[in-house]
Amino acid sequence: MSHILLVEDEQDIASVLRDYLHHAGHEVEHIDHGTTALARALARPPDLMLLDVMLPGTGGIEILRAIRARSALPVIMLTARVEEVDRLIGLELGADDYICKPFSPREVVARVKSVLRRSGGAGGNGNDGRSAATVAAGGSLLLDDGQWRVTLQGASLALTRREFRLLEVLARQPGRIFSRTQLLELAYDDALDVNERAIDSHVKNLRRKLAAAAPGHDWIRSVYGIGFAFEDVDARA
Repeated sequence: MSHILLVEDEQDIASVLRDYLHHAGHEVEHIDHGTTALARALARPPDLMLLDVMLPGTGGIEILRAIRARSALPVIMLTARVEEVDRLIGLELGADDYICKPFSPREVVARVKSVLRRSGGAGGNGNDGRSAATVAAGGSLLLDDGQWRVTLQGASLALTRREFRLLEVLARQPGRIFSRTQLLELAYDDALDVNERAIDSHVKNLRRKLAAAAPGHDWIRSVYGIGFAFEDVDARA
């Protein structure tokens, strides 16, 4: 049984979601205040957090930013703010999914199941048929599917699930140029609200994290008008 932390200040919405998630076999803890939720998530991380953007106390975006500075806890954002820029902010900060209100409770349950499956949390084994590990960059990059763990030249990288899947697709075929459409199809096969602009945000985050772990090499190359390619350390010449 997975433990879901539901952070939502609208009691009617919270009540409906709690009932549907319970019925789907999840344990649900509801908190209606942002500051309390952040402290709870950091002290005892759940298997997944459903996080509203507009909250009393600490807002959802600030909570997500604080969580991502410490862990890759799966987070699905809930919001009534439907503008594309708001979705991109959430994705760029590392949200695993983004659901706009009004929504179907059944859709939320389906998204929860999907993210848990990708993350390897309760309710999913984290393995969708891919190999156990991807090794690239002359053996210095290791992506472990079973643990959703990434190391580069011995340094661990804290990636979101979407960042992990994107890096995995690129690193499996160093030098190959993938279009944004191809990356959407290969890395986000079960995402419902991801567009090509989100790829740019995730590539930006990946570059920053890769450079922090192993500076001095442009790990992901942009090819103008086409897409992106992973640049192995042996392909610099």
